Amino acid sequence: MLIVRPLVDRLYDPNDSSTVYCLLANRVQFLREQSAVVHQTVNIARATLCELVATRILRKFHEDNPGSLGLLLLANILVEGFDPFSGASRAVERSARSQQWPVQERGGYERKLTALELAILSESKTFISSQACQRVVNAVYEGQVFYTPLSFVDILPDHYRHHPVSLYDPRKAPLFNHYRLIVPRYRNTIEILQFLVLVLLYVLAMVHRNSASTIGLYEALFVIYTSGWVLDEIAAIIEHGWEVHAQNLWSFLDATFTLIFGFYVLARVYDVSAGHVHDGTGLHVLCIAAPVLLTRVAFNLLPDNIVFISLHAMMKDFLVLTFLAVWCFTGFLLALQWLPTSDSATASSSPRWYTVIKWLLWIWFGLDGTGIEESVQFHVILGPALMVAFAFLGNTLFLTILVALLTNTFSRIAAAETAEIQFRRAVLTFEGVKSDAIFAYPPPFNILALVVLLPLKFLISARAFHDTHVAIVQVLNAPTLLLIGLYERRHRIWAQTASGGGSKPFLKWQFTGFSPHGDIQAVFEAEAPPGVQEEADELDGLSEMGFPDNNDGISRSSREIKRPVTFRARGTEARPV
Repeated sequence: MLIVRPLVDRLYDPNDSSTVYCLLANRVQFLREQSAVVHQTVNIARATLCELVATRILRKFHEDNPGSLGLLLLANILVEGFDPFSGASRAVERSARSQQWPVQERGGYERKLTALELAILSESKTFISSQACQRVVNAVYEGQVFYTPLSFVDILPDHYRHHPVSLYDPRKAPLFNHYRLIVPRYRNTIEILQFLVLVLLYVLAMVHRNSASTIGLYEALFVIYTSGWVLDEIAAIIEHGWEVHAQNLWSFLDATFTLIFGFYVLARVYDVSAGHVHDGTGLHVLCIAAPVLLTRVAFNLLPDNIVFISLHAMMKDFLVLTFLAVWCFTGFLLALQWLPTSDSATASSSPRWYTVIKWLLWIWFGLDGTGIEESVQFHVILGPALMVAFAFLGNTLFLTILVALLTNTFSRIAAAETAEIQFRRAVLTFEGVKSDAIFAYPPPFNILALVVLLPLKFLISARAFHDTHVAIVQVLNAPTLLLIGLYERRHRIWAQTASGGGSKPFLKWQFTGFSPHGDIQAVFEAEAPPGVQEEADELDGLSEMGFPDNNDGISRSSREIKRPVTFRARGTEARPV
């Protein structure tokens, strides 16, 4: 505190919203430099200090600016783009700024980054789990805060209009507002439904894989739809880069399925050309996708489950250690293959390389010791010695290190469960706000949009391309946009007319009417009058600073609306708080 508080008092400027961004940018750099052994501890400490100071400064902005205007200010701090070279001279910028091939012109926004993106990139979980940051994340997720996101490169760019960070009012927006398709809450639901369609087509294709036709109808539908889904996945990776996309909970499953589908397409083309349609290699490869797809469904249904969050975090450690083990154990395979080369007769009768790999895998996982028994075929002494050494290193050392490493990772994540869940929610929210126009087209229509609209973009003006894109998107997503528009108007307007007496009784009906405790939920959903809410916020702030609450009438009325009355014992008297 002796270091953090003076830095916060010195760096906090109510008129400067870029301080948090600069601190997080320095944290990213310190984490990148901590790989050096000499200054590793110092750089880690500096990165942690930057995160703490950024968290405190964001909290001061949150405390000094309550209400909707304060939310708008916090949103500008976190999701408004900043240029790293802002304020630098042209000479410095020309000599230091790196040239990036995929940068597209979009009115000066092509090289900007957001503070929330830097927080995700640097895994600033303390910063993201703070109350101020979560207020913005929840507002963006619900669609209350709206803005045009910044991306690295767009496959189908439409930069005719750039919407600054603003508060969304559904009463002033059109009913078929295609920009609501990039609201993370709706976008997440749409992506889950699209993935469930993919799983359904996959099951139908595998069940009818032995149909009489050359390529079954369900398999053709699966290939077409999945191609559009893979295009959407590639666009999501390009949107903000792999480093940010990899923080998504199910990113490694999507990448695995994309690779499997790519191998399936290549193998299926070979099967069709070779005449092996009903029992080819492509169908065998496609069977491998079943555990990936079903596991992905479980991740979607339980995104806040600490087990799935731990699996995502442990996957990186598991892959790194497995790669090191395979790299080291390749030497044992080569040694065993080269042992019998001195005698041609022995070399011709020695086990093949794939048989040796099978024996090594069995020993590694402790399944069978056949490799140790058969190792005398390589050499009477050196063969068993190599196999026993491999058993000690693989089955004992590497597996013990792997279990210890994964246990440590799980314990660390479980100890900070709340911060981990909030971090994953922030990643889901940040990635849900899509900039690329290709995301407005559901699979497989995104393939047609790419084939037709991308060449059209070079033939017509930006205004005409934007109008064409909006018209097509509104037609394709008309039912979805209508449901979203009606839901938001019902949620906003009915809540306001509930206390005005101007609406019909059946319009106020809620599902909570089935519960005897429905009024408990309803009293928290009711909106307080603006004057009462402002006075309640002021009194809450005074109470937190230690000042007594003098206006009992206003305090009690506001608290009866926003929270139930509780009591605290003070001496022998119980007073409401």
